[in-house]
Amino acid sequence: MEKKAFDFLKIYELPKKPRKKGITEIRVPYYAATPTMTYIADLLDSWSDYFDGMKFACGTQRLIDSGKVRKIIRLCHEHDVYVSTGGFVERVLVQGKQSVDRYFKECKGLGFDVIEISSGFVNVSIEDRLAMVKKVSDMGMKPKPEVSMMLGAGAGTHIVGYKTRMKSMEEFFSEAKAYIDSGAEIIMVESEGLTEDLPPKKWRLDVIRKLIRKFGHERWMFEAADPEVFKWYYKNVGREANLFIDHTQVVEFNAWRLGLWGDQKIWGNKRYAYR
Repeated sequence: MEKKAFDFLKIYELPKKPRKKGITEIRVPYYAATPTMTYIADLLDSWSDYFDGMKFACGTQRLIDSGKVRKIIRLCHEHDVYVSTGGFVERVLVQGKQSVDRYFKECKGLGFDVIEISSGFVNVSIEDRLAMVKKVSDMGMKPKPEVSMMLGAGAGTHIVGYKTRMKSMEEFFSEAKAYIDSGAEIIMVESEGLTEDLPPKKWRLDVIRKLIRKFGHERWMFEAADPEVFKWYYKNVGREANLFIDHTQVVEFNAWRLGLWGDQKIWGNKRYAYR
C-alpha cells in the first residue's frame, strides 16, 4: 500500500479491515444517480480505506441489470468492502413468501454479503422477522435486522403527511432484545422517530442512550446520514460507534473522527507560534 501524503501529521489511524468495531456503511446509489460504473470504481479506489460496507438503499438494485449489480459487488469485494441490501424485503413481502425466498436466493447468487430485514412500512410480526433472520443466516449470509421507533415511515420519506405511529420504549427494546437473542451480529437502528426530520432539541437521545446503556453499542449500526447526527455519535459514543452514512459524507465524517479537523479541542487553549 502506498503511503499517505503528509503522513508525518499525527491523526487517529483506523485499524485494518475487516474491522469489528467502528464500522462505517455507506449508501450508494440512492438520492442521486451515480453517473457511471467509473464513479463507483473511483469512490472505492480513493476512499475505501475509510468505510467497511456499501448498501443498495431501498431496493435500488431492482433498477439495474444483474450484470452491473454483480460487477459493483465484485468491485466492492476487491476493496474489502462488504455489500448489503437495504430494507427491500418489506417491498418483496407484498408478493408473499415465495417471492421472499426467491429474493434471498437471488441475493446469494449475486454475491450480497448482508441482508437487511426491515418492516418500516408494513406490520410484520416479530416471529416472521426472526424467521427471515434465521433463513438468511442458514443460507450463509449475514442478516441485519432493523429496529425503529416509528411505523409507517422509511425509504427516505419525510414524516409530514404520512400516517405514522410511534412505538413505546418497551416495544422498541423488546424487539431489540429478540434480535440479540436470535444471534444477529449487527442490528440497524433506523433514524425515523429518533433524529430524522427533527430539530436537535427534539432528538430522542433518551432512547439512544438507554439502548446503549442497556445493551452496549457494539452490535448496533446507527443511521446517521446527516452531519450533525454523525458528529453527535462521534462525540458522545466515540470512534467505535458503527454508523450508516451517505457516500457523499465519507470525507467529512472521517476528517472528524480521525482528528484531521473538527471542533476546537484539536487545537486546545495553547498558544502556538512559528518562530
